[in-house]
Amino acid sequence: MAWLFLAPVLVGFALFYAYPTVLGVYYSLTDYGLLAPPNLVGAENYRDLVNDDKFWNALKVTGYYVVLNIVSQTVLALALATLMHRLTQSVAVRAMLLVPWLVPNVTVGLLWMWMLDANIGFVNHVLRAVGLSTTGFLTSPTWAMPTIAGINTWAYTGYTALLLYAGMLQIPRYLYESASLDGAGEWRMFTRITLPLLRPVLALVLVVSLIGSFQIFDTVAVTIKNTPAGVTRVIYYYIYEQAFTNFRMGYASAIAVVLALLLGVLTVVQMRLLRASRSDLA
Repeated sequence: MAWLFLAPVLVGFALFYAYPTVLGVYYSLTDYGLLAPPNLVGAENYRDLVNDDKFWNALKVTGYYVVLNIVSQTVLALALATLMHRLTQSVAVRAMLLVPWLVPNVTVGLLWMWMLDANIGFVNHVLRAVGLSTTGFLTSPTWAMPTIAGINTWAYTGYTALLLYAGMLQIPRYLYESASLDGAGEWRMFTRITLPLLRPVLALVLVVSLIGSFQIFDTVAVTIKNTPAGVTRVIYYYIYEQAFTNFRMGYASAIAVVLALLLGVLTVVQMRLLRASRSDLA
């Protein structure tokens, strides 16, 4: 009976995860180009990868974005979650925080591309109105990637805050009451009670944020035509270019395999450093 209930999930996992993974590893060892049957070439794609400057640049750009996105998103989400936990538990506030996350990524990218336009964008219009100089946020080599990180931070911070808020609800209220009676302020309670007891949930949020940040594609695909070459070409967009623009499906698969291995290593390191499997509540 147990296997019967598990069957739909196992079939879905086999069809949509296991089979594509095995096929992707196989393609990474071939010269498959969509227009002809694949031929085995061994590790040739991986050797080409080592000497591919565009790949390393895409990896560097992605790493820069990941740091910007995770730091800004986590700090803001922690602040919002703490405010909700300590000040208000309004359902309306939680619903408002979730709205940006519900908007499709392509729509978010288009919306902010228009708002940040150097000529007709609302943001630059406001800057001109207060006497400041306008900025091509998505056309500047300096501001393009921080702007994209800011766009995605706006879209996902609310969802992240709700995850952290749910973790905070599991912390017993008497701990805060006891600390308050002992004279502890809000900051001391946050650093000595909330953060340590929130560690398992925070570890989950950081791992999910790390994987999601490395997988950024939609916002870049919408805005990359307005940005300088290579400045916002992240690893996922480079895989897309190699597969569907250059028809190098085998090479794109090799990049995807390397990315999957890299994410696996980073996830394990994160989980170990954050001691995600242990909770101070136990």
